[in-house]
Amino acid sequence: MASVETDQVQEQVAEVSEEPVVGMLDIFLLCMCVGIVVYWFFFRSEKKPETQTVKKLTVMPTVSRTNDPSFINKMKNSGKNMVIFYGSQTGTAEEFAGRLAKDAQRYGMKAMVADPEECDMEDLNRMGEIENSFAVFCLATYGEGDPTDNAQEMYEWLQEGNSELGELNFAVFGLGNKTYEHYNAVGIFADRRLEELRAKRVFELGLGDDDGNLEEDFVTWKEKFWVAVCDHFGVEATGEEGSIRQYSVTYFDDLAPEKLFTGEAARLNSFKNQKPPYDAKNPYLAPVQVNRELHKGGDRSCMHIELDITGSRIRYEAGDHVAVYPINDAELVHGIGQVLGVDLDRVFSLNNVDEEASKKHPFPCPCSFRTALSHYVDITNPPRTNVLRDLADYATDPKDKEFLLRITAPTPDGKKEYSEWIVKDQRDILTILQDLPSVKPPLDHLCELLPRLQARFYSISSSPKLHPESIHVTAVLVDYRTRTGRYAKGVATTWLKTKIPNGPQKPTVPIYVRKSQFRLPFKPTTPVIMVGPGTGLAPFRGFIQERHHSKEQGKDMGETVLYFGCRHKAQDFIYQEELEKYHNENSLTELNLAFSRDQAQKVYVQHLLKQNSSSVWKLIEKGAHFYICGDARNMARDVNDLLKEIFVNEGEMTKDQAEDYYKKMQSKGRYAADVWS
Repeated sequence: MASVETDQVQEQVAEVSEEPVVGMLDIFLLCMCVGIVVYWFFFRSEKKPETQTVKKLTVMPTVSRTNDPSFINKMKNSGKNMVIFYGSQTGTAEEFAGRLAKDAQRYGMKAMVADPEECDMEDLNRMGEIENSFAVFCLATYGEGDPTDNAQEMYEWLQEGNSELGELNFAVFGLGNKTYEHYNAVGIFADRRLEELRAKRVFELGLGDDDGNLEEDFVTWKEKFWVAVCDHFGVEATGEEGSIRQYSVTYFDDLAPEKLFTGEAARLNSFKNQKPPYDAKNPYLAPVQVNRELHKGGDRSCMHIELDITGSRIRYEAGDHVAVYPINDAELVHGIGQVLGVDLDRVFSLNNVDEEASKKHPFPCPCSFRTALSHYVDITNPPRTNVLRDLADYATDPKDKEFLLRITAPTPDGKKEYSEWIVKDQRDILTILQDLPSVKPPLDHLCELLPRLQARFYSISSSPKLHPESIHVTAVLVDYRTRTGRYAKGVATTWLKTKIPNGPQKPTVPIYVRKSQFRLPFKPTTPVIMVGPGTGLAPFRGFIQERHHSKEQGKDMGETVLYFGCRHKAQDFIYQEELEKYHNENSLTELNLAFSRDQAQKVYVQHLLKQNSSSVWKLIEKGAHFYICGDARNMARDVNDLLKEIFVNEGEMTKDQAEDYYKKMQSKGRYAADVWS
């Protein structure tokens, strides 16, 4: 045994003598030492951004993230049992969805907000996989009874789909405007269709009217809605009324300027590095070529603005809309910073505490407070009740706190006081903070609470046949005194008024084009009747330019008839010389003018239409297309009623037949309206 052991030792010595001086163990230990040093100097010592702890607020718990795109899996992984879909064009439906999601925690539910455009609606039939699951739909109706852009695919799925939704619990709140003919058509359709697909309605359809008091309609509906939810699912309200933060705030001291958003809609530095195609998330900075006054007198102002789109690849048609991204009044922005004692140039980021949420920030972050207040949040419209209720937590004067809680209470007295003090007095957030000086919210929370500043849409008042490299806008300056003696100004028109081209460096406006169904007939020989008082003339200016261009090319033209109205011929007859020129050249067959205040008895376009009932009917019998653009509340409604009256009197129809004829014109594209309230 001894001799064997000796041989083994000799072999081991021989093997060792062949190995390198530094062994694998030594290399491993050396790497560990280097790693520790690197970690210490580059990670432990790295300066981290300051994170603010918000007092008095409960922040929703953070959840683990998943890469699965299904909203069902997102709900499962984040412990949610309620999903709220929104169809929103101006941001209000999305805002209401967010408010319901925040309320859900007070009622024993865990909710997530979802954009239907980013979801596969077929997954609704899987809602039964989640215990006590529930889907709510906040859906706005847009245009002539149409779904919003982001709800279009969901709307088509509901129309064409035949999924069995027997395990889906649902409720719908619709947002509409009673001055429009198809009031809340999308919400009504979704509610009915979901029931037809065997889904179970938890609470009755809610209908909000923007022409009345949309906020009051929503608050009234949701108070009863939550009672029904608690009853249906056997849960109880927690009684917790403290504000719940959806976003945490992070501050930055040394962030490089190229990493800061400065007003871009979505893509960082997109204003510095413009790339087509241009859309809602990537607007084009259009130089202002012309900005001139159209009114010849009086105390009102109407602007004609020409936006240069040369080289942008933007294409438009007469009748389309141009979206303008405005900037808030610098005085309002400065006033908010001053009253709250905040450095507006401080850089911050609001980050969604729910990692499963598709919306990581309420607006592009990081940015400065000045940028947020100027470009991203709405500081001019009267705040809704949920904002004021959260502000009450920051009132140090008990009287201010009690007042805010009183006017935001879902009671008849609370609704009335809110309507008087906020809505009718047109108080914006700055005037509220000035009138209630003890209310001092952190500015980051205020930015979270306020809704997004939305793009403003204008009917394009030019034709690409005559102006292929420019888009024309016709806009009345909004500027009036409120009941409190303060001035209220339109965000976009006040800002556009300052965009005066002077010198080689033209001011720019962020824009994109939204396509419209408001179109001239395909055949230029088809007669058209256009009714557009005031700035309702805008799309018809494009129509007339287009027909003039076709006439210049030697094409046969159908009758082109315009009904235009304004207050005084000498003051606000916009584009007078241009219209008279087209009329003299017969590009405009008839120019019917109503100057409402140039005589003792007011005369409107409705009166002229009634006087010309016979000729209007003859053109319609010939297949004329009928168009309305302008005020939906009075003018458009009166013209629609008058049109049906013409069908009865001149077409010898009954009222029911006239209604059917009117609907057939709509369905065949012979009647179109581009109206606003």
